[in-house]
Amino acid sequence: MKFEDLKVTVYADGADIEGMKEEYKKGYVKGFTTNPTLMKKAGVKDYVSFAKEALKEIPDLPLSLEVFADDFETMEKEARVIAALGDNVFVKIPITNSRGESSIPLIKKLSADGLQLNVTAILTLDQVRETVDAFKDGTKNIVSIFAGRILDTGVDAVPIMKEAAQICRQKPGTMSLWASCREVYNIIQADQCGTDIITVTNAILGKLPNLGKDLKQLSLETVRMFVNDGKSLGFSILGE
Repeated sequence: MKFEDLKVTVYADGADIEGMKEEYKKGYVKGFTTNPTLMKKAGVKDYVSFAKEALKEIPDLPLSLEVFADDFETMEKEARVIAALGDNVFVKIPITNSRGESSIPLIKKLSADGLQLNVTAILTLDQVRETVDAFKDGTKNIVSIFAGRILDTGVDAVPIMKEAAQICRQKPGTMSLWASCREVYNIIQADQCGTDIITVTNAILGKLPNLGKDLKQLSLETVRMFVNDGKSLGFSILGE
């Protein structure tokens, strides 16, 4: 299978502005997402400055920016500030706060006001259903299911993602998203599940040229890599 054969839409997941600009220029990424953990890894010091720079560089593709607060009152204020940054912004709201309290009332309120939302950290179908139900008809939203984290528990995420995609399709404008992609094959799986979007890190995006590559050719390339690396190390097993 070639990349152009895929129906699933690929978003880049990260918070490094230079990396985001690079993927934007390539043209095959159709949106961008980030989160507090990615911002921490990228060394972001000022949230609003980062967001404005990202929007300047990516003015015409969906960009998901997440709230930082853990209480719903502050979360709402942050969401409205983020939403006002640009028409292509989706505000990321976690499905609960850190105390396990549901964000659904806030999601309903923000959606009723027309904000584009990306509800994140979802791992169960019940969470998918209640999230989709909370969206106002006619709004655009994303439901981010962390398939990679589901797989990390030893549970097959594919049946969950297939059903999640069906649930999301019941409300026009709502898109399902495969989050926490671990490998290129997850993109194939997401496509087969009927998932609308998959978020992919730059590291995995860099492997996309391997998609559909002949395995015998890849085997030869791997051997050549080992030989070249061995030569560069200057090792001598025979003591010569």
